[in-house]
Amino acid sequence: MAETVLKRAVVQMHPKDNVLVALTDLAEGEHIVFENETIVLKNKIAAKHKLFTSNLATGDEVMMYGVLVGKAQCPVLKGSLMTTENIQHASEAYTYRKFDFKWPTPDVTKYSNRTFNGYKRKDGRTGTANYWLFIPTVFCENRNLDVIKEALQQELGYAHHAKYIQYTQQLLKAYQNGEDLNSISIQTSSTNTTNRIFKNIDGIKFLNHQGGCGGTRQDAATLSALLAAYANHPNVGGITLLSLGCQHLQIQQFMDDVKKQNPLFKKPLLVFEQQQTQSEEQLISGAIQQTFEGLIELNKQQRVPAPLSELCVGVKCGGSDGFSGISANPAVGYASDLLVALKAKVLLAEFPELCGAEQNLIDRCTSETNARKFIRLMQEYDELAHKVGSGFHANPSPGNIKDGLITDAMKSAGAAKKGGTSPVTDVLDYTEPATKPGLNLVCTPGNDVEATTGKVASGANLILFTTGLGTPTGNPICPVIKIATNSLLAEKMKDIIDIDCGPIIKGDKTIEEMGEAILEYCIQAASGEIIPKAVQLNQDDFIPWKRGVSL
Repeated sequence: MAETVLKRAVVQMHPKDNVLVALTDLAEGEHIVFENETIVLKNKIAAKHKLFTSNLATGDEVMMYGVLVGKAQCPVLKGSLMTTENIQHASEAYTYRKFDFKWPTPDVTKYSNRTFNGYKRKDGRTGTANYWLFIPTVFCENRNLDVIKEALQQELGYAHHAKYIQYTQQLLKAYQNGEDLNSISIQTSSTNTTNRIFKNIDGIKFLNHQGGCGGTRQDAATLSALLAAYANHPNVGGITLLSLGCQHLQIQQFMDDVKKQNPLFKKPLLVFEQQQTQSEEQLISGAIQQTFEGLIELNKQQRVPAPLSELCVGVKCGGSDGFSGISANPAVGYASDLLVALKAKVLLAEFPELCGAEQNLIDRCTSETNARKFIRLMQEYDELAHKVGSGFHANPSPGNIKDGLITDAMKSAGAAKKGGTSPVTDVLDYTEPATKPGLNLVCTPGNDVEATTGKVASGANLILFTTGLGTPTGNPICPVIKIATNSLLAEKMKDIIDIDCGPIIKGDKTIEEMGEAILEYCIQAASGEIIPKAVQLNQDDFIPWKRGVSL
């Protein structure tokens, strides 16, 4: 066919790379001009996928983002499509080395006087939301939480699914009248907060889980630390705790963890133990009445200005695609750098998705102690995975691979960009609180909900969540902001996407421009001026990690 030169058809992520990323669908036989060299495509290359810039022999290294992401499993021709058949996962070894890391701090002068309107807590921290939280110490109490949830949320104006109740009622009426069910359409409506009884309370949330008894005592101890972290969270103004009584996770253990994490803890905490009550009715009615009284007091709190340094932002990716490391993740990374420069905290987690990016992060650690802690946590996690016959190489999902993320190292190199380029000021194990401004590495699985659950436990009061395929993940107490890597997704799933980074792919906006737009969104969301889609949908995902293998 005739030579076709496409504007911005491909992009090279680093000068050392021997692969290019297709920014649009490319046909077999097309001629791509890159750095004054013509590459004839040996295959159809779908947008987001990669093509090789040179011939490779079996065992040759595949470089992307300037790092090793795989090795050729067979001879590969220049211009051919990267697949799971022609390359396999590979990553560089890593170690601690004294490294003189220099960070070109971005100019944040225009943000120096900016604030957000948050909820100031008695321990000095600031929340971006104001929730009352129900916590069960054991799964036996989940049913009671469900009953209380049904009783409180609808009557107090926190139910978001009335349209589905109305739709079901219409279907029932049509069925009873012998009408065609297909003639019934659902009535969509925007989120309405005007019917809330307590205007200064953003919601009543419930941490249903499957732990607290059975399993190991370590499981119970980890769960206790997690639940205590949620009780301590600045977005939580009051807590109702339900316990059975005989379970592994005892009330006193939870209370000890609360005080251990925060000696200044002064929130209202209501405790109910079912085995000490006369009936289910007494337990539930007592919990409802005392919580209602607590809500009356909590509603007296109002938002007040707070410096941007009070923000603690978790960065996460899920349902990733071949554009994640090109558009949304680097844009979030630039926003992360701005936040760090403003003395805020940024939490980068998902340790299985840092495979191959370790050396860069180690070199950025501000202390040898932090660097060695990160190395230990990564190695222990990887060893645990190998003991059960798996490994970090098994992290990419079928959806990731289908959309261009062929190896874990490739996925990780793009995922790590969410953390920006700043120094690593601290390394945290699961449930450890973030106390130092700057970029913090937090040990969590890559699993979307387990990771967001863990980041919130470490103190995230906002989460920036990038996605290329679309995912509804949210959190009960922390606003989760969804950022699309491409405009097609943003348009197709506009009900869950908040920000579109597709203009970066189109060449209409720079990474820096999108990063600043993301920071502006964060300020508005932290002030309650914008309600992210996951919050509107009541997407309250919460999965504790038992410290087993979860990629």
